[in-house]
Amino acid sequence: MRKFLSAAAVLLALSTPAFAQSTLRVGVEGNYPPFSMISPDGKLSGFDIDIANAVCAEMKAACTMVQQEWDGMIPALNAKKFDMIVASMTITEERKKAVDFSNAYYDVPSRWVAKAGAFKEATPASLKGKKIIVLRNSPRAKYVQENFKESEVLLVAKETEVYLELVAGRGDIGFGSSVVSSEAFLKKPEGKAFAQVGDTVILDRTGGAGVGIALRKNEEELRGKINEALKTIRANGTYRKLADKYFDFNVEPQS
Repeated sequence: MRKFLSAAAVLLALSTPAFAQSTLRVGVEGNYPPFSMISPDGKLSGFDIDIANAVCAEMKAACTMVQQEWDGMIPALNAKKFDMIVASMTITEERKKAVDFSNAYYDVPSRWVAKAGAFKEATPASLKGKKIIVLRNSPRAKYVQENFKESEVLLVAKETEVYLELVAGRGDIGFGSSVVSSEAFLKKPEGKAFAQVGDTVILDRTGGAGVGIALRKNEEELRGKINEALKTIRANGTYRKLADKYFDFNVEPQS
């Protein structure tokens, strides 16, 4: 009888859905303004953080934010360091091999940034022999490497480093998020001598669209709860209220 109860307890523990936990651990970065930032007193803030808290509140689950360097996000998720990632992670076919995603919670185009007047356009021909700065292990890096084969590429660890390297003169042009380039650079004193080059770029959305919440494979119950929470906060006005704190344009995904 004791052995039977022990086995039943194990089965119950294994079958308990993640969202029933008293606390959900959320992987966040903390160095990607205005999506994720750390204030001088050590507090996390930003759109990603607000969305994570809103989703957890809708699921009636407490959230604990776990800061993680970008390159280690997916390995840490699969090692169960946290239960989901809310860190501006673009949904791609490559990433879907390792993790599952919720529906998209925002979508933002990319843009080229360089010294004002340095380039009239950003094309493979105009950037031949030039050094492009872009976030490594990102859809933007893939886009640059596939389409600008005669350019040099400088890969950096954080989105904000694209602009730090650009100011330092270690590259000719940066390619990054239209939001981050605007909020963290072009609107700042250090970005006054720089400007957008050409039009914004919508990356190929084959196999995915926008930015989603990542979770471990086959956690369908948790994914269903997250998607329902995202649907609810978009319908009841919470999403728009949160987005309006950070953006003066619409970042809501089309679907």
